[in-house]
Amino acid sequence: MSDVRALAARMTVWRALARNPLRFLCSSWPWRAFAYLVTGVPIGLLWLALTAALLFFGALLTPVVAGVGLLACVPLLAVALAAVERRRLRWLDPRPAPSPHREPPRARRGSRIRFRLREAATWRELGYALLHAVLSAVDGVVVFVFVVGGVIQVGAPAWVGGGDRIQYGSAATVDTPGEAWTLVPVGLAVMVVGVYLMTLLAGARAALARLLLVPSRDTELGERLVAVTASRARMADAFEAERRRIERDLHDGAQQRLTGLIMTLGLARLDGDRDLIAKAQDEARAALAELRDLVRGIHPSILTDRGLEAAVRALAERSLLPVDVDVDLPARPPEPIESAAYFVIAEALANVAKHSGAASARVFARALGRLLVVEIRDDGTGGADPARGTGLQGLADRVAVYDGSVRLSSPPGGPTIIRVEIPCG
Repeated sequence: MSDVRALAARMTVWRALARNPLRFLCSSWPWRAFAYLVTGVPIGLLWLALTAALLFFGALLTPVVAGVGLLACVPLLAVALAAVERRRLRWLDPRPAPSPHREPPRARRGSRIRFRLREAATWRELGYALLHAVLSAVDGVVVFVFVVGGVIQVGAPAWVGGGDRIQYGSAATVDTPGEAWTLVPVGLAVMVVGVYLMTLLAGARAALARLLLVPSRDTELGERLVAVTASRARMADAFEAERRRIERDLHDGAQQRLTGLIMTLGLARLDGDRDLIAKAQDEARAALAELRDLVRGIHPSILTDRGLEAAVRALAERSLLPVDVDVDLPARPPEPIESAAYFVIAEALANVAKHSGAASARVFARALGRLLVVEIRDDGTGGADPARGTGLQGLADRVAVYDGSVRLSSPPGGPTIIRVEIPCG
């Protein structure tokens, strides 16, 4: 069964055309091609009509701001058409067809529109939309000629038998049953030829859509490499800042306490003072506690010894807010993935306590297939924005190293939900 599904996933319209003619004619591919061409006609005409209306009213209202806004909607309308075309592409080509657009920053609507208008993919999609509007008319004519022509020829006996006649201009007239029956094989031949020509046309249109609307493998890998490189550069900066923080904490905290301990022990050795020895013990305990806190910030031992659930529950116990922990993992993820998930949760809970104004929070973690899914939810005021430096970009960078993703939902008024997905298969 899995082999059949894999073969179906690799089958495209071009491979279907290369199969045995009888198998091809009896398959679903001719119907897919027919549906692809037929549905493209109203989509193209509708886009053309809406674009013409936007251009007309935009030009009419150009002296005011509304006119400029309407004109800006023309390429955005092409973006919508391109999204529909990528979905229709699956009818003839089951290969993935991801969007070439990047995720816009979370900002005002006007900023997102300007971001989209600056993308080269938007203008490439506008060019495709104009081309599609023209070619869809050609598609409609081809479908009409072959379908109507084939139906008339095959149905000639019924037409003539009903008292009608078929007129081929001034060249010939068919008005007897005998003549009508000779047209049936002609009509069948026209239909067969039409099926192949319509499938070829649909395949060419699908190839054009993939060429203009779907990023190539090299482009996708290039963008991915740029994103990963930028993410790792930010991680390197974050690690350098963390190293400086550890050095500062050691110098200002534990190191000073240990220096004081050495001096106190020296004085106690000279004087034999028990009070100084007790003070030295207190200093040693305090230094040990600071070192433990520092190590816990680097990598908590409970995470290594008992896993993610126990470590998150320890975080919840130390949190200033009530935190409900719902972590249920059938097996421990790989150590780097587990560590990344832990620090994402720790940073997210710290953000909740500092910025959200929440009364409570909840941590959820499950293994869904090959993904480790973590959600941190709070009942705060919402409005979290990675651009404002609340640590959310750092969370994304941390999981991006492992090909993971972070999704944020934080409408004004709350709640705020951070969903993290990290592949761990």
